[in-house]
Amino acid sequence: MSKAATLLIIAGLFLSGGVYSFWRQKQSKSLVAVLAIGAALCLASGIMRL
Repeated sequence: MSKAATLLIIAGLFLSGGVYSFWRQKQSKSLVAVLAIGAALCLASGIMRL
């Protein structure tokens, strides 16, 4: 497993935690959506690099 894949997966999980946190704080839905898209892209690219 390469360092890039590991970093992308960790970043995706971190952003996913932010999505959950912002959702619980009732932040704006557009902010949560942008964060969720970023998390999904990080996780997808990390998995594809494996």
